[in-house]
Amino acid sequence: MNISELKIGNKIAKLPIIQGGMGIGVSLSKLASAVANAGGIGIISGAQPGYKEADFRTDNEAANLRGLEKEIKNARSLSPNGIIGVNFLASVTNYTDMVKLAVKEKVDLIISGAGLPKNLPSFVKGTDTKIAPIVSSGKAASTITKLWLRKYDYLPDAIIVEGPKAGGHLGFSVEELKGNLPSIKEIVKEVIHSVKDFEEKHGKKIPVIAAGGIYSGRDIAECIEEGASGVQMATRFVTTKECDASDEFKQAYIDAKEEDIKIMMSPVGLPGRAIANKFLNKVELEKEKIKKCYNCMQKCKKPDIPFCISTALVNSVEGRTDEGLVFVGSNAYKCDKIISVKELFNTLKLEIQEV
Repeated sequence: MNISELKIGNKIAKLPIIQGGMGIGVSLSKLASAVANAGGIGIISGAQPGYKEADFRTDNEAANLRGLEKEIKNARSLSPNGIIGVNFLASVTNYTDMVKLAVKEKVDLIISGAGLPKNLPSFVKGTDTKIAPIVSSGKAASTITKLWLRKYDYLPDAIIVEGPKAGGHLGFSVEELKGNLPSIKEIVKEVIHSVKDFEEKHGKKIPVIAAGGIYSGRDIAECIEEGASGVQMATRFVTTKECDASDEFKQAYIDAKEEDIKIMMSPVGLPGRAIANKFLNKVELEKEKIKKCYNCMQKCKKPDIPFCISTALVNSVEGRTDEGLVFVGSNAYKCDKIISVKELFNTLKLEIQEV
């Protein structure tokens, strides 16, 4: 099978692979630049990117804006010719300022999910930054496309289709995730069909990108054979040398068994997958006392939530995995060693060519 380029407007990646945004701090400039240099699209997570800043706890918004700017500039310096993007949760409280900063820094691509990014086109019209919403159904793809057309006369530059086997903040209910799940290939076909009329009417190709449970070159090839223009992968990039997370975080993936991966409800009101550990077992039994609220998520209601997701994710990414939350995709248990991004891409290319 030949490996086609991934074209999102005038952005052309040699390999049809987008590295998924993983926060807090799992995919920052080091990983994103390595992926971009290898021929894919590298994505910086826009979730609390200022967690290393000295004033993160006292002036969260300023720290995150400063942290995001540093990560974008560093990624660009490490990969001056690569394609660099940022992933933002649509439900974060400082969404507008963070997106504006990313556009000001001329990122190539903004991906946005965990809610429909209804006003995203307003920030990029007239710029060279491309935008892609994350959806989990053909209906959602049609809804956001119609909305963007009506309000901004703007078609998505690409659409990320996230299936039920992805990691954090999924667009499915807990009941759906525990039932008979649709395959990512089925949802991709549904989304391709839902945007076909828009493409034909407006003469613009909308690349559909498959995400969630994509692990091997065979997975990539099968999605492309179903009509996807490319794939987004996250889990597989955690166990790379360039991943920005701590060694302890990476080791949690390597140590995980299939039965360790659990469906849980995030404090932001969306389900996700995480590795069962001391922290997760504890908060399932009793609420954790929240000592600091970052006011980071619009839908987070402090009196009702079992734990602070920011604190839990920072603990894990810094290596205190038994005190924090480790989000994973459904195939995390397959990770068995740390390799470089270049080695991973070479492996995936060989696997694709064998199909």
